[in-house]
Amino acid sequence: MGETDPTHFPILPAGFRFGTATAAYQVEGAARVDGKGQSIWDTFTARTGSILDGSSGEQACDHYHRYTEDAALMQGLGTGGYRFSISWPRIQPNGSGRANPKGLDFYDRLIDEVLARGQQPMATLYHWDLPQSLEDDGGWLNRTTIDRFAEYAAIVGERFADRVEHWVPVDQPNVVTLMGYSIGMHAPGRAMLFDALPVAHHLLLAHGRAAIALRSIGSADALISVGCANNHAPMMAASRHAADIGATKLFDALWNGLFQEPMLLGHYPADLMPMLQDVVQDGDLATIRQPLDFYGLNYYSPMKVGAPEDDHAVMPFELRELEGYERTDSDWPVVPDALRGWLEGMRRAYRAALPPIIVTASGCAYGTVPDADGVVDDQPRIDYLDAHLRAVAQAIAAGVDVRGYYVTSLLDTFEWSEGYTQRFGLVHVDHATQRRTPKRSYEWFAAMVAAQPAASG
Repeated sequence: MGETDPTHFPILPAGFRFGTATAAYQVEGAARVDGKGQSIWDTFTARTGSILDGSSGEQACDHYHRYTEDAALMQGLGTGGYRFSISWPRIQPNGSGRANPKGLDFYDRLIDEVLARGQQPMATLYHWDLPQSLEDDGGWLNRTTIDRFAEYAAIVGERFADRVEHWVPVDQPNVVTLMGYSIGMHAPGRAMLFDALPVAHHLLLAHGRAAIALRSIGSADALISVGCANNHAPMMAASRHAADIGATKLFDALWNGLFQEPMLLGHYPADLMPMLQDVVQDGDLATIRQPLDFYGLNYYSPMKVGAPEDDHAVMPFELRELEGYERTDSDWPVVPDALRGWLEGMRRAYRAALPPIIVTASGCAYGTVPDADGVVDDQPRIDYLDAHLRAVAQAIAAGVDVRGYYVTSLLDTFEWSEGYTQRFGLVHVDHATQRRTPKRSYEWFAAMVAAQPAASG
């Protein structure tokens, strides 16, 4: 991609919400401060070899102590929304029982600060940091975890519903299922392959139960807006051979349909239902299909899928390299038109069942660091954001109701199994000193937001 013309920004409709996103374990740090309990990520990062650079989120970006500085950075962008997650073990150290007052107090301060800086909060209840004590009892394989999650949702809803604009019960349940329980690359590190499918069902039930708990708090004067944040990827078959097409169809059902269809239509993909029939109980699908005020889409890149080339492969599909595109430093292909296609495809497929869409996370990793003058010249990130916002604008022009776009991430954060080796932020963070340095992409994003029609942001 070439240089982006600074006088010609992508233009979105008036009222379109621009925002930034983070997650608690990735930014907060303060892992053993003010009564916070241990999470599965605290446990997982302590295992040798789990994290690429051997790091953890114990300190992360120290957002717990520096949230006022970070909220000022949001205000400097001119955005109107901040998506963050609440750390369950900071609220309930053991995943149940009485709430930790100091944990609640922190999020009181955070929410009040971001509101004072012109940011409407979007709170995620579960962004992967399950209390370790619940994992010791089976985690998301144990159906009783759903009850504990509903109780937790009620606690935070009662405390913060008067100030939180949008709620997301569960972030990217497909990533939790596949990476955490199926292949073990994320916490809790289980490698159960297809035996992990009950996790997906239980996370979807947790989503539904949390939505019910949150809405029970609302009133005619204080309606609760609940959505989701599902990670979706367009699927491309490696070839036209029947084996590759079949493998792609199966993986598409597992990655996309397994979460989209029950939330929007109230049923699982037909190809997967035989594998779930032993865990689905009467009434479950009705619980999962709660009305959504918005459909949150986390988008990064499409995936190319083929049948396994190894006759002894343990899974009936494998990911292949998608060639012919530029790639980020995390080796993800940059395909903005796939975002446009996915948005338009959702509208065609779900029509009246599809609520307004918010892109709840989209971003890219580029490892640019400050030069001798302290400038972080991350032009590839500018190009990425410019192209993806134009893709959203094209989808809107085609009739798709897209209401917002949240950049991940505000800061360079702890990137899960990749540790600190990948930088997704609009703001560079020196994790040794915690110094924040806005990148050129930060300046571009602020200028782009300022160029929008009145009432945007």
